Amino acid sequence: MCLGVPMRLLSINADQAVAELGGVRRDISLVLVDDCSVGDYVLVHAGFAISRIDDDIADETISLLQEKYGATDVQDQGADS
Repeated sequence: MCLGVPMRLLSINADQAVAELGGVRRDISLVLVDDCSVGDYVLVHAGFAISRIDDDIADETISLLQEKYGATDVQDQGADS
């Protein structure tokens, strides 16, 4: 099973970005997604943003991940993407 994780974009440099979830930062590629801005949530899989997602959907997904893994905070589980 593959898992895409919602992450917020902290910085963008051409088609590369730094994204964060629960204090964990990752360098990711934006080559598959157009029109991203700092502060947007993107769905990240295998180091690539695969879509831009709405803040409400990102928040709901993060809540579901917390519920599923019994974490009080996503960073308790880490965020490998």
